[in-house]
Amino acid sequence: MKIALVSPYDFTYPGGVNIHIASLKRYLMRCGHEVKIIAPSSRNAPDTGDKFIRIGTSFPVPAGGTICRITLSPRLGHTIKSILNQEKFDIVHLHEPYMPMLCSAVLRFSGAVNIGTFHAYGGKPGYTFGRPISTMMIKRRQNRLHGKIAVSRAAMQFANKYIPGQYDIIPNGIDLELFSPDVSPISEYCDGKLNILFVGRLEKQKGAYYLIKAFKQVKQEVPNARLIIVGPGTRLRGGYEKEVLNSGLSDVIFVGGKPQKELPRYYKTADVFCSPATGLESFGIVLLEAMAVGKPIVATDIEGYNSVVTDGDDGILVPPRNEKLLARALINLLANEGLRHKMGLRAQETAKEYGWEIVTQKILDYYIRIRDETIKKRIKITTT
Repeated sequence: MKIALVSPYDFTYPGGVNIHIASLKRYLMRCGHEVKIIAPSSRNAPDTGDKFIRIGTSFPVPAGGTICRITLSPRLGHTIKSILNQEKFDIVHLHEPYMPMLCSAVLRFSGAVNIGTFHAYGGKPGYTFGRPISTMMIKRRQNRLHGKIAVSRAAMQFANKYIPGQYDIIPNGIDLELFSPDVSPISEYCDGKLNILFVGRLEKQKGAYYLIKAFKQVKQEVPNARLIIVGPGTRLRGGYEKEVLNSGLSDVIFVGGKPQKELPRYYKTADVFCSPATGLESFGIVLLEAMAVGKPIVATDIEGYNSVVTDGDDGILVPPRNEKLLARALINLLANEGLRHKMGLRAQETAKEYGWEIVTQKILDYYIRIRDETIKKRIKITTT
């Protein structure tokens, strides 16, 4: 099959959706399919060769506590129609299919079998699915979407409020070749201290503030603990660093953003991985990355996380915004090497269920089913 994977987000920025698309492309091509990515790009096209079709540049737009870099040009129609006519895709797979401008415009003009994957959970629908005209636009283009995938039950429930219908839940995949327990740790942090690792953007909803507050209690009972914070973000980082300084805390390391290829070594360096997000998470991809490397998890009991981590089995779940219970869970794991080892092994087994080989096959099976159903419907219409 010839497949288009469409992202509304600037493809030069490696966010969760774009990483998902890049990985899916790679595994679909391994299965023998022809795949091209369509996305805006603000700089030189990423290293995808002739398999990347750039449409539009992007602008940063605040949305749901984060920044979305999307193209806002209303004059994309001619370019999109020309590319679709030239490429003649069998499947057009749109990620966040109603996100302006690119995905919604491709959906409008595509005559292929159109499938959408919904990644988001929570926030304002005006930011998730478009501006105030989104309700009218969704109604107008609902019938152009032949199949709907949600990455989790949380994402499905959220999307179904605005786009009712039948959804199949197919989770995000994890690259088990990259996130492997066989990688080497970072030597400078292998000095006998117990490492707690946080990976994520420094935004309020990711909960780094609560982790820093909890770490104050951790240090009192586990003096040789260290907190390593990996992730981009400048607006809040200064405040977090000030909190550390004012508290007299030691052993808090702000590493900054790191390329995905470097993350496995940070996970390997950790004794415990912690993600204290406060909500609005549709899926716990960072949890799975750590789990694939064999690390026990301490995370918040929120939608999107509790579908990945089983409390007491491969990790510990605590209520969001509760630094006392967060600290207690971290202390319990840091103090019990046997429990860390046991949970890490279980976490590794859980992660295997989300390998991209398995997820890609589920997506391919869905493509074929929806394609066949759509063809039958079209034949029925033309013969009546």
